[in-house]
Amino acid sequence: MEVVTKNSLETQNLGRLLGQLLQPGDVLVVSGDLGAGKTTFVQGLATGLGIQAPVTSPTFTIIHEYEGPRCPFYHIDAYRLEDPREVEELGLEEYLHGNGIAAVEWAENIAPWLPSDYLCVKINKIPAEPEWRRVAVAAVGNGSYRRLLEELSKRCEY
Repeated sequence: MEVVTKNSLETQNLGRLLGQLLQPGDVLVVSGDLGAGKTTFVQGLATGLGIQAPVTSPTFTIIHEYEGPRCPFYHIDAYRLEDPREVEELGLEEYLHGNGIAAVEWAENIAPWLPSDYLCVKINKIPAEPEWRRVAVAAVGNGSYRRLLEELSKRCEY
């Protein structure tokens, strides 16, 4: 599924709609250039999960944990992870294969630890319209997220 959002509120709202559909154990890979709106999208995702706390980028802390009414939510920024030992020391495997919901930025740095099924969210700037974003959401793996994507498409107004 691919949509164009025309401002950060629409990008955040798309994240909120998706967050309402996620279940414990779900993993999302959120990708895009610096400034594309990854954290904005994840803020909406957290809102959809019922999280009240402010959501910020975990660039320097790598992981921010939030307690939600349904399950924990983990916002992971793997940008600074270069050594596999760091991944193991942080216990990322527990976050990615546990009962919480995880959103991972810069997931290419931890690809071997990702589950076989996950959602991939790609956010791209549209050069002709500085506020607009092209957001593509796709299922990776055996298709366990297909119904979720169908439901998201029904709810999406963009």
